[in-house]
Amino acid sequence: MSSSKDGYHHGDLARALEDAAMQLLERMPAAEISLREVARAANVSHNAPYHHFSDRLGLLKAIAERSMADLLGQVRAAAERAETPRAALTDGGSAYIRFAVEHPHAFDAVYDPTVCVPGSPTPTMAPLIDGLEAVLAGGAAAVGLDRPTDVVALWGLIHGLGTLAAAGHFTLDEGLSAYAAALDRLLPVD
Repeated sequence: MSSSKDGYHHGDLARALEDAAMQLLERMPAAEISLREVARAANVSHNAPYHHFSDRLGLLKAIAERSMADLLGQVRAAAERAETPRAALTDGGSAYIRFAVEHPHAFDAVYDPTVCVPGSPTPTMAPLIDGLEAVLAGGAAAVGLDRPTDVVALWGLIHGLGTLAAAGHFTLDEGLSAYAAALDRLLPVD
């Protein structure tokens, strides 16, 4: 344990380590975060993370799960606040794009196939993925985009715009405008 007076001394060490990792994730990619660095940020001994994470991949999975929970929460909240089905689809997708731009390292952690293996998510990640798919599918169905391929196309559009905007290929506002314009072309006039 660190000898620092303001260091971690008791409570939920796993949560403190995850919190420290999430703070690091705001300024650096998950691939650059080490267990030793997380321990330093949480002000605990360099061996403390191994009591809760078997290895670095275990930490990265926890980061990805928390990031996906944040993404889902923001998309769901935006869709639920909307007054019409069309606005729910617009606002939910916009929240997704905004998350990608405002939290690019968290967004990348969610979709890193070495961390969240496609088709084989962790027991914690699986219901989060299902939840995000349900929000998108429900929003799409409510406006008449009810075929499975419609949902895949919609998610691809949203994800692609978020990824490209996060990478700097265009601004957040341009990405949001492009998403709204695409929906206007796809959907009948209200």
